[in-house]
Amino acid sequence: MLISPAVNAALRQARFDEGCPLDPAGAEHAGAAAAALPRAARALVSPSVRCRQTAAALGLDAGDAPELAGLDVGRWRGRTLDEVGASEPEAVARWLTDPASAPHGGESVHELCERVGAWLEDAARCDGRTIAVVEPDVVRAATVRVLGAPEAAFWRVDVRPLHAAGFSGRAGRWNLTAGRPLGRDGDGGG
Repeated sequence: MLISPAVNAALRQARFDEGCPLDPAGAEHAGAAAAALPRAARALVSPSVRCRQTAAALGLDAGDAPELAGLDVGRWRGRTLDEVGASEPEAVARWLTDPASAPHGGESVHELCERVGAWLEDAARCDGRTIAVVEPDVVRAATVRVLGAPEAAFWRVDVRPLHAAGFSGRAGRWNLTAGRPLGRDGDGGG
């Protein structure tokens, strides 16, 4: 189960995150959702501040998972997409249409999908449920891999704050339980 972080200022402003903490409302919503989590054999967390704070608010004793870090957007970190689009329109257009492109000097969508795909293969060898609090782009990459979709579909997957997407698989075949909000309409997913 991959859980997206609760709301923070960067998410509200559509800003590439640079270590922004959760909003008080985001932390409150995560704390209220803690009871909705199923039991898990292991809990992991992406290295971002908002993911760590969400995991803590959910009551998870989560281990660090650097392989589940969000997309490295290089020099765009801390800026909004509108700001980058105004100063580098061709670069943004290339980035949004070519999964192998990384005009910001960071990581391409292709590289992120490869990294998350490798983690999924390792996760398939673990017994029991894994819960990981990860950046929305990690959920997108996992979804693209599980569905066998082209990497260009990455931008077509919306991931809302504090939603859980379930991934289950046997014998190399993954299934997706689409994301649902934690603590509102059910147990949070797969």
